[in-house]
Amino acid sequence: MSQWAAFKLGYVKRRNRVFASPKFQHWAARLPLIRWIARSRADAAFDLLAGFAYSQVLRAYVEGGLFDILKDGPLSATAIAPRLGLSENATLTLLRAGRPLMLSEEPATDHWMLGEQGAVFASNPGVQAMVRHHRLLYTDLADPLALLRADRAEPTALSRFWTYAGALHGATERGADTAEYSELMAASQHFVADEVLASVAFRDVEKLLDVGGGHGAFLRHIGSAWPHLQLGLFDLPEVAATGAQVLGAALGASRITAHPGNFFSDSIPQAYDMVSLVRILHDHDDAPAQALLANIRKSLAPGARLLIAEPMAQIPGAEPMGEAFFGLYLWAMGSGRPRSPAEIIAMLRAAGFARAQVVATAQPVNASIILATA
Repeated sequence: MSQWAAFKLGYVKRRNRVFASPKFQHWAARLPLIRWIARSRADAAFDLLAGFAYSQVLRAYVEGGLFDILKDGPLSATAIAPRLGLSENATLTLLRAGRPLMLSEEPATDHWMLGEQGAVFASNPGVQAMVRHHRLLYTDLADPLALLRADRAEPTALSRFWTYAGALHGATERGADTAEYSELMAASQHFVADEVLASVAFRDVEKLLDVGGGHGAFLRHIGSAWPHLQLGLFDLPEVAATGAQVLGAALGASRITAHPGNFFSDSIPQAYDMVSLVRILHDHDDAPAQALLANIRKSLAPGARLLIAEPMAQIPGAEPMGEAFFGLYLWAMGSGRPRSPAEIIAMLRAAGFARAQVVATAQPVNASIILATA
């Protein structure tokens, strides 16, 4: 252990002893500057305690259609209640619960409208689709230690969803789960594509291949913004075929090439000067993820690039999203884990890439980006 690591360990031990002391807590609550720090930490601690209740309030707004109802505001609780199918008292409880979360607002007595956050959710059906989807994660996290003790191969609500919907999302049959899958993927890819478009220029790219690109939601966004690009979609045969049809209708069939295959067992198509992996790497455990990077590296000519875009761990300002949310989400899914940029860059070097760099994004909670050069 280095001297610096030993120093940090010692500091954390001393800090925790101090913070745990009732005498320190009593003293800190009475000094102006320290009191402000202590209160902010107490508020953060309560948010940890109450976070599940907050998320369930949001879920009730989405599943009850309350955002759409409040678009018609201002409305009284009496007018809102029958539209929710709740009593007036229950409706008031829900409206008041959403008020400090800025989901709802009461500018005048019993005149309810959308709050600031509510207006954002009301205007974005994709975000609401993600909220509805998270009911599966909440089911799996009802007993978090039981989830963590179980074999990861054991089915969970999330793993059943991804196995069923993921296997069928290229089929013509559209059950409830596959419809939810399509809506969820379109929403999540939209967020990632926005970060990529704001952070990466494609003017020097002629041919872009999206590996594991599904129905082409990411390529559609990139191709719309950069009409000179020739686009390739690599995915399982039935998925790639459907994706190419969707992309061809949106962007022109002459720009689209479908490549059917399995990115673990089949060679990655060559002659592309950029390959993208969008929310793919973190879905897989270390060994298959490393094999995928090596497979992509073999397909790239010197100077060609790989773009990795996904939520990552240990990103300043977005740390809870990386390891607290996605860590448990991917565990419940049964495969993969969030990785820090340093971990991914080490894997890229092991796969034979010459260099790699992190590209800053405005909203790392949606995605961080790494560009690697062959």
